[in-house]
Amino acid sequence: MGRQTFGGGRGRGGSPEPTRGPAERRPVVLVVDDEEAYREGLAAGLAQEGFAVELASDGHEALRMFQRIRPDLVLLDLMLPDESGVELCQKLRAAAPVPIIMVTARDAEVDVVVGLEVGAADYVAKPFRLRELVARMRAVLRRGAPVPASPDAALVLGDVRLDPARREVTVSGRRVDLSRKEFDLLALLMAQPGRVVSREWCIDRLWWDRELVDSRTLDTHVKRIRRKIETDPAHPRHLVTVRGVGFRFEP
Repeated sequence: MGRQTFGGGRGRGGSPEPTRGPAERRPVVLVVDDEEAYREGLAAGLAQEGFAVELASDGHEALRMFQRIRPDLVLLDLMLPDESGVELCQKLRAAAPVPIIMVTARDAEVDVVVGLEVGAADYVAKPFRLRELVARMRAVLRRGAPVPASPDAALVLGDVRLDPARREVTVSGRRVDLSRKEFDLLALLMAQPGRVVSREWCIDRLWWDRELVDSRTLDTHVKRIRRKIETDPAHPRHLVTVRGVGFRFEP
């Protein structure tokens, strides 16, 4: 689809049936937008990029279809005829932890901030190039759906305690100072103790708004965290590297 640009017509419709192999499962995307020409054009483009696309023209139809098909991803416009896209985003997030990308002509900073604060995984302003949108969709899908959890629940693994509500980390009762990204990376790893978290997943979760040409930024943050929480950073006990894959937090 190259440099094809989308951004702007009204109604409802279905998606073309994509060609696929017998064992291939295409990610299901629900597109919610009241402009028919836009929906139909985007459906055709996304089908060629390997997605199965369902369409909804307003909030009521979107909720009904969401419950029926439970998509892998939602592309949501902010300006719908029956309700605000922000309100619909909150309803969808409450129904199931499916990632949502807001795709809208409203590009003011306040709109972006509100969209992300109510739970959107990403925010794309119209007009956009299809290849950029697809890249963002795939990054969000790699990150996976957010895991429901209490934002106030502290994580305690061995001698390391991380308090998300206070954004504090202590090691053996001693408070350590972490930067914002260091804290978020540590929280990401501690939330899955004993499990390997890939380098790509860490980058997609923490640097989704930047295109990192290599992973040195991630490695630098890991080294800084080790200097602050490990007794011997050169031989870490907690933050372990799994060569060629990623990292694992051990209690």
